[in-house]
Amino acid sequence: MREFTINKNDAGQRLDRFVAKAAPLLPPALVQKYIRLKRVKVNGKGSKREIRLEKGDVLQMYINDEFFEGPDAQEDKFLSAFHPQLDMVYEDENLLLVNKRPGLVVHADETEKVNTLVHHIQAYLYQKEEWDPAAENSFAPALCNRIDRNTGGIVIAAKNAETLRVINEKIRTHELRKAYLCVAVGRPRPAAGKIEGFLLKDEEKKQVAFYRRPVSGGRSAVTYYKTLETRGELSLVECELLTGRTHQIRVSMAEIGCPLLGDGKYGRGEVNRSYHEQKQCLWSYQLTFDFQSDAGVLEYLRGKVFRVENIPFKNRYFS
Repeated sequence: MREFTINKNDAGQRLDRFVAKAAPLLPPALVQKYIRLKRVKVNGKGSKREIRLEKGDVLQMYINDEFFEGPDAQEDKFLSAFHPQLDMVYEDENLLLVNKRPGLVVHADETEKVNTLVHHIQAYLYQKEEWDPAAENSFAPALCNRIDRNTGGIVIAAKNAETLRVINEKIRTHELRKAYLCVAVGRPRPAAGKIEGFLLKDEEKKQVAFYRRPVSGGRSAVTYYKTLETRGELSLVECELLTGRTHQIRVSMAEIGCPLLGDGKYGRGEVNRSYHEQKQCLWSYQLTFDFQSDAGVLEYLRGKVFRVENIPFKNRYFS
């Protein structure tokens, strides 16, 4: 039997989701079965899977030890030894805004398991003694948004579960505005406008196709763009997303005949090579907390705007 006391970062979670995190080796079907059989008790009583846990609740889990991960001394050793490298845009007691460099993945994938943005952030907070995994039942500092490996820009990281919930809700209701800068090949016509369509992702090729009309499996995409400056064959363009789809800006700009400089999937190889660009010139450079409703613990950020000023490709082509 394992016993857990719900802390502030666990509060508000559904019972079944907490059990799945606390016993990560327990198959999902057994999570539901053990709750039904009352092998998971809340304050000494059986409970329904959908109840929301409250701070101070005590859970007893009558589940075999093999389904729990043991104390991971190796993880603590890793967090102590890792050398976090972060370009901080902003930090307070609830969140971090980090300027991610191109080439760094945000989460572990098939190409990289260790050198990820989330590991840099977790090691940073561990070494600052702001996060102790041994004191948490299920929470770890987490990213609220993600950007492509070869795209740079602002990523939001939550230091606590309440911040994660608020930010995720504000992203869902479009109360966070993200602006991107990019260098496009060509001159967009008109100079400012809206690109609407449907994006269909090929999971095997990891590539997205743009369609002007609905297509089976396609997801709607709306991109606003504005040309800020043009020099020769290159244009500096600002984009805002009404929807946040994979490769949305890259494939949408290519659709109007102005692919991003350096884009190996949707761009022009001969142009990329002539400028020696191997990564798409795209940066999530501005974040606005455009709250239209109560923001709870983050209310103090209402109306705040954060911006990255030093963008390598902008300095190179439009300084």
